[in-house]
Amino acid sequence: MLLTIIRHAHPDYKNDTITPDGHLEAEALSRRMKSYGLDRIFCSPLGRAQDTMQYTAKLLNIEPETEEWTRELSDVFLEDTEWGPLNAWDLPGEAMFDDEPHPASPDWDALPILKPLKLREQFAKLGEDSDRFLRKLGYAREGGRYRCVQPNEEKIAVFCHGGFGVTWIAHLLKIPLRIAWAGFWLAPTSVTMISFEQTSETWAAPKCLTFGDTSHLYESGLDVKWKGVRTRR
Repeated sequence: MLLTIIRHAHPDYKNDTITPDGHLEAEALSRRMKSYGLDRIFCSPLGRAQDTMQYTAKLLNIEPETEEWTRELSDVFLEDTEWGPLNAWDLPGEAMFDDEPHPASPDWDALPILKPLKLREQFAKLGEDSDRFLRKLGYAREGGRYRCVQPNEEKIAVFCHGGFGVTWIAHLLKIPLRIAWAGFWLAPTSVTMISFEQTSETWAAPKCLTFGDTSHLYESGLDVKWKGVRTRR
């Protein structure tokens, strides 16, 4: 199985939709997805993801399925930091990579600036939702690998969000969350492909084939919108 994780197009957050430029991005993305081919489409319930997804669903004539658990992360906003108010996943690396506690340590969530957010519980909940979702698709997680209950060659797309997407990828690939948040970023309409590579008759292990690819934007003469990269705003 090939899982494609797609961030929504350039957002109009106030109205929970996408901007005029975002519509151009979503259209360019749909042409790429047509050439790539998809079997099933899943989407966050939020408007900006739904509006992005509709271009691909219509072009490929696929009935999309809404997955409530893929909405953007909530309750992770920090009102008062030295960098101003921001979402936790936008914290600069200088904070995320603090060695007390180390980002990869068992108590990674005890970083003082993050501790009030109870991230461990939220990350665990996302993992449980992910595991239920993938189990329905034929792959049951056991530790960091997946038992092939009903292995398949389907191409699956999930239209979601920047913070959610990086967090989900961290769960799938067992990347410490603070390292994922500080070190990775998803551009609007970027495409991340994860193969559930079957290494034996019993097991599959997720392998990232592409991360945050925006080649469809360059092909269509569109600029990447640096929404979410604070130094480029």
